[in-house]
Amino acid sequence: MTMQSAPTLAPNDDFTRIAEARHHDPFAVLGRHETGDTAVLRVYRPGASSMQVYGTGQALTRVPGTDFFEWRGRAQDLPLLPRLEWLDQGERAISAYDPYSFPPCIGELDMHLFGEGRHLHAYRFLGANPWQHAGIEGVLFAVWAPNAERVSVVGDFNGWDGRVHPMRSRGGSGIWEIFMPELKPGSIYKFEIRAKGGSISIKSDPYGKEFELRPSTGSRVTAPSSHRWQDHGWLTQRASFDWMHRPVSIYEVHLGSWMRDENNGFLNYRDLAEKLADYVNEHGFTHVELLPVNEHPLDDSWGYQVSGYFGPTSRFGTPDDFRYFVDHLHGKGIGVLLDWVPGHFPRDADFLARFDGTALYEHEDPRRGEHRDWGTLIFNYGRDEVRNFLQSSAVYWLEEFHIDGLRVDAVASMLYLDYSRDPGDWLPNEYGGRENLEAVEFLREFNTVVHDRFPGVMVMAEESTAWPKVSRPVWDGGLGFTMKWNMGWMHDTLAYMQHDPVHRRYHHNSLTFGQLYAYTEHFILPFSHDEVVHGKGSMLDRMPGDEWQKFANLRLLYTYQWTTPGKKLLFMGGEFGQWIEWNFRQSLDWHLTGFDTHRGMQRLVADLNRVYRENPALHANEFDPTGFEWIDCNDADQSTLSLLRRDGFGNTVVVVLNFTPVPRLEHRVGLPGAGHYEEIFNSDSAYYGGSNVGNGSVDAEPVTAQGRDYSALVALPPLGALILAWHRPDT
Repeated sequence: MTMQSAPTLAPNDDFTRIAEARHHDPFAVLGRHETGDTAVLRVYRPGASSMQVYGTGQALTRVPGTDFFEWRGRAQDLPLLPRLEWLDQGERAISAYDPYSFPPCIGELDMHLFGEGRHLHAYRFLGANPWQHAGIEGVLFAVWAPNAERVSVVGDFNGWDGRVHPMRSRGGSGIWEIFMPELKPGSIYKFEIRAKGGSISIKSDPYGKEFELRPSTGSRVTAPSSHRWQDHGWLTQRASFDWMHRPVSIYEVHLGSWMRDENNGFLNYRDLAEKLADYVNEHGFTHVELLPVNEHPLDDSWGYQVSGYFGPTSRFGTPDDFRYFVDHLHGKGIGVLLDWVPGHFPRDADFLARFDGTALYEHEDPRRGEHRDWGTLIFNYGRDEVRNFLQSSAVYWLEEFHIDGLRVDAVASMLYLDYSRDPGDWLPNEYGGRENLEAVEFLREFNTVVHDRFPGVMVMAEESTAWPKVSRPVWDGGLGFTMKWNMGWMHDTLAYMQHDPVHRRYHHNSLTFGQLYAYTEHFILPFSHDEVVHGKGSMLDRMPGDEWQKFANLRLLYTYQWTTPGKKLLFMGGEFGQWIEWNFRQSLDWHLTGFDTHRGMQRLVADLNRVYRENPALHANEFDPTGFEWIDCNDADQSTLSLLRRDGFGNTVVVVLNFTPVPRLEHRVGLPGAGHYEEIFNSDSAYYGGSNVGNGSVDAEPVTAQGRDYSALVALPPLGALILAWHRPDT
């Protein structure tokens, strides 16, 4: 056995500071250190009764009165990466490599790019990543906490003891790291952070890829994915997806309440994939949009208060289960869109709030850093590392889960410094304005990255103000989004529909005003989850009149939505006429689909989607004013509208809508030309639960009406709508 000198305390009382878990640089003290021909190995292991270098018989000597063990001797007698063996208090033998003898893992370039906010794959080295270091498998833990005095990884592998595995500071980068040799995926962990001043907090991993089921908040070391993707053909096709001229009809879904099992328990991602794909295909939607599936602590937030920006919620399974979900829907020809929330985050002490004892991800001043309405915190978009965090999150979902688009929540709250604030409760920008210039720059950069790296992916803004060019390219001075929710159209339309039909004549402009700005943005027409909560009632129950009129009004409303320029979005339950407003704590009322009226509503939505997809006149020019023309928008007295939709290649449809319960059996409609007009859709069909007032087809007459040379008398159903396809005389 190699002779050792008596162990002594390290300079500056380093042992005491490590034992008290307040040492900023434990790697300078612990591990294998070599000076000339001499090596020293220091280990701190509370609870160990003895320790030796595994396989050599060389014992480490306990430093008197401490839990430190030390070996000194010739460097050639000590392995470069020593494996240790010790007896715990129960005299159980444990062996493991010494993590403090390993060199750093994260490269200088990675840290440099991260510090500049330009590392799109920061999740590959931050968080917990299975790693091979010096030929040994293990896990690399890394976290950004620049103002911490000490950071330790704690978990079920070290008794949640912050003294055992303090991490290595990587200097000015603010990153802390430690490689844990031979640690396996599945371990639960957090980061214990000692702030300057001595306060200690235990935080979930900001870059965590998997989490415990709430209310537990631990992060889980995730194994490399074993999912074998089958959607290469889908991704290839998506890269050239012409979203501007293709039908986009979105079914918005909250996975936790779309459908549950017989005990009101959650279905998992795999079961949901099977059931949802079949249902969406049956009803003709092109995409599903998921309310956030990022991990979140509070069910009541519906996922909009995100704690895991890189992890699918464990409520429904594992990350690979979610990969299966996306893959399966792609295999059925369905795109998957995801709500993504860079606008705010929960202030819970377990997560990002004051992460390293300072306002790290948020602003220090609450006039910039807090959302008063939601009780949440606002990201500091001016900080490079925070922008990097958010951009990496977006790239992660698109790259690792093959997501087809992101809907960015609450964009208005990001754009305006005075959003939902009283006078004096906000700070102006450097020019004295209310615009959040840092958020604007972040959104432009984010959209540029997504569109450049993921051709065919859509990015949609929920933005409710008149901010210009939200869905225009960055090079044109826009924010760079693909599309924007048309909140003005939605509010005006629902307000109109909720009037008793006898009063609608006084509000006719609510239906027509939207065309004045319809082509300033690339709009989605949304009837989302926000319209069926907080006492607003369901889409069906918001309609006026008796039960027959409610259903007829809703059929009319959906027909108006599907024939108005703009992509379509409908929240789950609306397609079959859910009676009560959405309750996220239970499944939709699927039993209603056993009734003819509700089943008729499902048929109507399925046929609207079919007609929308099959007729280019309804989808090819939704963002171009040449694709739309009023026939008559001034018939307020009878509350009717008539319009043309065209694709620019000779395909034209005529849409006529009657917003009163009065059938108009000889309603003259001006037509674009001579020929035969086939009734390809009638919302009043008995097949949908209507009164079956219709036409089958009509022929144009050379009779002037609404300024047109041709017209026809049509039977216009009560609270009903017709779509007529024009067959020209020469076709």
